[in-house]
Amino acid sequence: MDLLSFSTAHATTVANWPVSATEVAMWCGRREFPVAGETVAAWQRDTDVAAHLLVEDERPVAYGELWVDAQEDEVELARIIVAPESRGRGLGRVLVRGLLGEARGSGHSDVFMRVHPDNDRALRCYRGAGFVPVGPELAEAWNAVQPVDYVWLRHQ
Repeated sequence: MDLLSFSTAHATTVANWPVSATEVAMWCGRREFPVAGETVAAWQRDTDVAAHLLVEDERPVAYGELWVDAQEDEVELARIIVAPESRGRGLGRVLVRGLLGEARGSGHSDVFMRVHPDNDRALRCYRGAGFVPVGPELAEAWNAVQPVDYVWLRHQ
């Protein structure tokens, strides 16, 4: 398995991985279903976003992003999703560990992520990869401007 930089040639493939509107909301916070390939491609235009694909036998099986905030000296792992036919095999954790390696290699001191509070499967995956909840005061402050009260996690 390889962790590769994302190519917009795979944008439509990734956009089609969420299987319901609820899954879209938990993945990327959007309300549209299905997600358009152009939406995923447009995310790549943000200079603070570094997207990656986990590839198995030349086939994309998972997607995730690093959001770099140089001013805060931190990286956020975001928009993590595994292809429906590849779920249940631990590939989410493989992807997260690969993204963590990239994040640590960027030289920033903290790595965070936010998770939709109803996404139990993702929470188990991220905790298994070494993430722990931030303090309640910090979570409350960060959620003040969010559409839902996310569970905020920090890598130990």
